[in-house]
Amino acid sequence: MKKANQLIASELREFERHFKVAVKSKVPLLDRIMQYIVKRKGKQLRPMFVMLSARLGGAVNDKTYRAASLVELLHTATLVHDDVVDDAAERRGFFSINALWKNKVAVLVGDYLLSKGLLLSINNGDFRILQILSTAVKQMSEGELLQIEKARNLNLDEEVYYDIIKGKTASLLSSACGAGASSTFEKEEDIQRLEQFGEKVGMAFQIKDDLFDYGSANIGKPTGNDIKEKKLTLPLIYTLNNTSSDVRRKIIYIVKNQNTRKEKVQYVIDTVRQAGGIDYATEKMIQFRDEALELLFHYPQSEVRDALEELVRYTTDRKY
Repeated sequence: MKKANQLIASELREFERHFKVAVKSKVPLLDRIMQYIVKRKGKQLRPMFVMLSARLGGAVNDKTYRAASLVELLHTATLVHDDVVDDAAERRGFFSINALWKNKVAVLVGDYLLSKGLLLSINNGDFRILQILSTAVKQMSEGELLQIEKARNLNLDEEVYYDIIKGKTASLLSSACGAGASSTFEKEEDIQRLEQFGEKVGMAFQIKDDLFDYGSANIGKPTGNDIKEKKLTLPLIYTLNNTSSDVRRKIIYIVKNQNTRKEKVQYVIDTVRQAGGIDYATEKMIQFRDEALELLFHYPQSEVRDALEELVRYTTDRKY
């Protein structure tokens, strides 16, 4: 991400300033929590996609910064709520909000972040950006609920998996690119093209995340964690659809009833590797990446397009 970071370094610093203002509260407890959130923010991939998508159409402006702040506010809100739902004690190597301040406070903090994002757009008349992000929040909720529903009976349909990750992950990255584009582009077709671009990148990003579950590198989450949580991922779906009925029944039984036993989880991981599940998922990930690049290459070559291409390739080449 070196090229992207260098190209928009000043914009990212200005975004940080805007974001700190956006989350500020007059309630001392909330302000402490907001400061904690700002300090432990991640790689800032989504704000980077907002800035670079905007730069494709013109100079970054106040509307772009508001779009990036809204994306980050909504993303952070969903993470805070996810940690409550998952009863997670950590997030990116730090204590989660619910671990430090308990679930009730965490839910209210997520609500606060959501409302701050909505007001940021409404108060400035950024209605197209608000429409894009509100659609993403709806899709994220639908994706999460669809995953919960299908995990109960381990539905093996690959298309269902794509519907889940399109909602859960790709929708927010899609909205980041669309929101950024809407701050500089005049034509709706450009906004929609960059939304589609972001969706393809998001699909590739999530498949890469799923592949980490079958690796051995230290990536911030335990290997086999998705299996323990009965999550349907592409390597597992492919294996279940391309193995003997006996092995399929055994895997399903383990995922449903023995997902906390280390040796059983390892059996599933080994079987997925041997069945070609990793290779198949990698192939699909590259396909989504290339579809994203095809949409990006609609625009003439420039340092901005090069930086976006670098970001796209980072999503599939990253080590964590």
